[in-house]
Amino acid sequence: MKEGGTGAGTPRPGYAGKIRDREAAVAAVRAWQRAGKRVVFTNGCFDLVHLGHVRYLDAARALGDILVVGLNADASVR
Repeated sequence: MKEGGTGAGTPRPGYAGKIRDREAAVAAVRAWQRAGKRVVFTNGCFDLVHLGHVRYLDAARALGDILVVGLNADASVR
């Protein structure tokens, strides 16, 4: 989970199976697309999640069947 940043530790129960490395994420997206799902991708730095983040992610999720969120390293926002 930790790649050049501070890392967040252990995911909450129920979320562990949803966290993938890059290769597994690409494979999952391809499988969803083959199944006819509309996949939406967004990314950001969500260290301190606030209402603006939640609204942003809700709006992105509404654009398709599956939302994939990439997490940026701290260095990308400095």
